[in-house]
Amino acid sequence: MNEEIDGGAEHAAPIWAAFADLMSVLLGAFVLILVGVIGVQLQLENKLDEEVKHRQEETQRRKTLEQALAGPLASGRVTLVNGRIGISGSVLFALNSDQLQPQGRDVLKSLAAPLSTYLRAHEEILMVSGFADDQQVHEGNRRFADNWELSAKRALTVMRALIDAGVPSSSVFAAAFGSEQPVSSNADESGRAKNRRVEISAVPRSSDGAVKAHE
Repeated sequence: MNEEIDGGAEHAAPIWAAFADLMSVLLGAFVLILVGVIGVQLQLENKLDEEVKHRQEETQRRKTLEQALAGPLASGRVTLVNGRIGISGSVLFALNSDQLQPQGRDVLKSLAAPLSTYLRAHEEILMVSGFADDQQVHEGNRRFADNWELSAKRALTVMRALIDAGVPSSSVFAAAFGSEQPVSSNADESGRAKNRRVEISAVPRSSDGAVKAHE
């Protein structure tokens, strides 16, 4: 009978050993999962902190720009929306022209000083963007092949006027968008007039002087 008891104990020992091994594996898997979950949570928290910091910096940047442009904005001839300074095409140019009107030159002169002050305190560069409506240039106007060329030359004209007014040439560049990014419907003259515009945006500059994408 003792032999039977001893034999049962011998059979039970491997079972408990296997059970202990299984529990060790399960505990190890649980620890790995827990570590993974904690790691993911820390990554999400870091990303959230970075996003909050980025938004705070962007809000402060726009507030600083708005304060710098308080005078021009008060005149009502320029707007500031989401960090973009907007100037109506009719203020700057006659229809289908890239020659600055006197009032347009005055507006740009009023922007040059505060923008230069702003740029000295920030690692940013000005992008001057020209936009057009969807109407083709008049057939009799041979100065421009299409709206792309018209918007490009208007942007260059504004860029040069800002440089003449004191903005460093190394801190401004021009871009053309033609009629590709309307802010209003082109179905009527009122909407088309809103789409004929020039925008000035401050965008980040990298440490090597190149322009970085603006988020």
